[in-house]
Amino acid sequence: MMADNINKEKEIAVRIRHVSKEYRLGQIGGGLFDKDAKRNARFLALDDIDLTVYRGEALGIIGRNGAGKSTLLKLLSRITAPTGGEIDIYGRVSSMLEVGTGFHPEMTGRENVYLNGAILGMTKAEIDAKLDDIIAFSEIGPFIDTPVKRYSSGMYVKLAFAVAAHLDNEIMIMDEVLAVGDVIFRQKSIGRMISETESGKTTIYVSHNLNSVRQLCDRCLVLQEGKMVYLGDTETAIGFYLNSILNDSVKRDLSEIPRSARLTDRRLILTMAEYVGKVSIRFDDGEKMKMHLHWENLADYEDLCIRVEVWTIEDVLQASGVLYDVCSGRAGYEEDLTFELDVSGFAHATYKTKFTFFLRDEYGNIHDTDRVIGLFFERVSGGDEFWDVNQWGYMRLDSLRRV
Repeated sequence: MMADNINKEKEIAVRIRHVSKEYRLGQIGGGLFDKDAKRNARFLALDDIDLTVYRGEALGIIGRNGAGKSTLLKLLSRITAPTGGEIDIYGRVSSMLEVGTGFHPEMTGRENVYLNGAILGMTKAEIDAKLDDIIAFSEIGPFIDTPVKRYSSGMYVKLAFAVAAHLDNEIMIMDEVLAVGDVIFRQKSIGRMISETESGKTTIYVSHNLNSVRQLCDRCLVLQEGKMVYLGDTETAIGFYLNSILNDSVKRDLSEIPRSARLTDRRLILTMAEYVGKVSIRFDDGEKMKMHLHWENLADYEDLCIRVEVWTIEDVLQASGVLYDVCSGRAGYEEDLTFELDVSGFAHATYKTKFTFFLRDEYGNIHDTDRVIGLFFERVSGGDEFWDVNQWGYMRLDSLRRV
């Protein structure tokens, strides 16, 4: 799913034309071989990336580990070259790809500021004019004349970010730069990047912290296995990314499920979970959540029931409800179910749903047949508690119903 509605009349900062990056796996000159071709196996880290970044834009790049995010930033930073395609960059670039990148460990913090400025083509006088602001922002003034090899990871990040944000560049490339450091400095850094973007600088930002991507970026690219799978509005991109993870999870084979989560009587497999009439994962007050499930029957059953649970990201159960006797089916058939629930009573946070399929025997005993993760959702605003808490400490999904 691709979307890119940004104004094409804006000035271009970065143009990426059908770029690919291939690596050889195994040891140089030997090691891992492709059994069919009898040669070193290849890994395509990036595959046909075609992208334009505009002046004054903050572009987010998200995706799972190994999706190609850091590889793309290394190409943009000229650390490595593409295997195919072209990259044109219009402006001076400062990069912060990981803790300590661009710093010489034996040099002091002050000396590294001048080194980074010189790499950007700045004169000593230009760096002198910005030095006090850089030191003040970094919050490491007492240690500025200490060799950076003695810095903690947090001190590294603070100085490196201060240098990248204050020196005279047109394009900032940031890769997980705020993963280390205290909360106050992270928020200050996000604020700085927003103000830099508003002043006309271009920011390309990679992070697994989706809230920081949401705060900073107006547009977002989703990478998956080296390919562009979505480009467009940040909120839609985040929803696309999170739900793609969960849709993949429901397709896992039983052998891939951790032993503690396996169920002994698996009679079906959920192949799809999706929102109906909804692209974003954000739900406002009064907005009902409508979901559609599709599964394949692995065995005959009668009077299938589904328990719907809402969990926090930290795996704390928040609410639960049951849809009884939703349908009966035979082995080999595929079936669907659409249901809705009201989530307006949930506090403002991000949650995930879980579905447990179960059957009841003639004595009323419950037998779980499968349990899978459903979809993420986020409450935009909301109360501090739900309608009713039962004796087990979680809440009842009284509004849960088939549609």
